[in-house]
Amino acid sequence: MMELLELFVVFFKIGLFTFGGGYAMIPLIRQEMVIGGYLTVDQINQFIGIAESTPGPFAVNMATFAGYHTYGFWGSVFATLGVVLPSFIIILLIAYFSSKFIKTKPVQTVLSFLKPVILGLILAAGLSVLLHSILGDYFVEINFDSIALIIFGVVLGLSFYKKLTPIHLVIISAVLGIFFYWL
Repeated sequence: MMELLELFVVFFKIGLFTFGGGYAMIPLIRQEMVIGGYLTVDQINQFIGIAESTPGPFAVNMATFAGYHTYGFWGSVFATLGVVLPSFIIILLIAYFSSKFIKTKPVQTVLSFLKPVILGLILAAGLSVLLHSILGDYFVEINFDSIALIIFGVVLGLSFYKKLTPIHLVIISAVLGIFFYWL
């Protein structure tokens, strides 16, 4: 039962901290499942193909297949509930606090910063699958730096949100890099 709860927590984290849909979840799914010893990179890539060709939401299909492969029927139930529950809770909270919440300036600002980050995660997932299919096991040696990707997304978002000069963007990148890598 503890293994099932751990799998639930892994997919709950994936569902909670990933914005942008199923494809944006691929880097986090890959990281959590490989580091946790649940799946190999090859198995994840196979599940991506299966989840893509199966009807239904991509993230739910990925969680269901990974959970079933790891712990059978109950693994698929716990993994699927884990990945779906965060979105369900967030939607319930947003519905409760009404649509005025989404229209507030702080929420719109956060969403405007998340858009480039989501795009970066989706591109990283696509590139990762492409490189792994071309390079095979040699690709396992290559790592993506998620902090650098987040900094890139923030700076890209700022470049669209505010009309900043390249010098300002370089300075902001440097400050964010120093802040995140020295902490």
